[in-house]
Amino acid sequence: MSSTPSKYYKLGIGEGLEALYVKNYNSSFPFHYHPTYNITLVYDGSFNTQLSDKLLVSPMGTILITNPQEIHANPFEKHSSVSFFTFYVSQDFMEYCNQGRPVVFNEKVIYDVLLFAALHQLATTIHQTKIGPRHEQELGKMLQQLASKHGDDHVETPDLQMKSMFDDFFAEENMKFSLADAAKRFGIDKFKFIRLFKSQTGLTPNNYFILKRIEKSKAMLAEGKDLLSIAIDLGFYDTAHYCNHFKKFTGISPIAYSTNL
Repeated sequence: MSSTPSKYYKLGIGEGLEALYVKNYNSSFPFHYHPTYNITLVYDGSFNTQLSDKLLVSPMGTILITNPQEIHANPFEKHSSVSFFTFYVSQDFMEYCNQGRPVVFNEKVIYDVLLFAALHQLATTIHQTKIGPRHEQELGKMLQQLASKHGDDHVETPDLQMKSMFDDFFAEENMKFSLADAAKRFGIDKFKFIRLFKSQTGLTPNNYFILKRIEKSKAMLAEGKDLLSIAIDLGFYDTAHYCNHFKKFTGISPIAYSTNL
């Protein structure tokens, strides 16, 4: 079973709202994170989400949410697939819609028929027409309702000192990564470095590094750079290696992503 082509949208509302529609998707996403809230409408099948301590099953007709920076994977069983539409909502816009208050969603699989229908109507509009200020107002009302009914205002900030230092190291090395050099920077051997990094972030240093490169590549795609230049600049072996990693972590190809930039 293979997935049908994905449709990605980058919209001029909601402070850079992005959206993704996928039909019959059946490739597992490895552990990763997003800088945004992922608000997913599950249309068909079940969307599984693996957190560090539990497996969530979001069946057809539910809303599935992951918070910004929340480490998760999406495993699929053999011969299973899911069709879904995801809104990628920035932290700033969600906070704006929630009257300036931060929000975290501890309830991640949400049964709310009316809210699902309203978000689905907006998704249908995104498919069919141009989006304008009126739709941003509609989205804002939906997000405010989502936050007030299903969100929590108690937001804990984890201690991610190693992640912060690793980000600095990553910037200094200009997208090049050596596990031995990174461990040496922290004054520990590479095996302890891997254990400590994963305990703080939920990701291996290598996967975290790949995610950082993919995020960097999105900006380069927006600048109009070609795939080969991006692959070379970011240290991938070749264009195919870059494209495979991009789709593995995002669900779409770099070309599909850049079509609507």
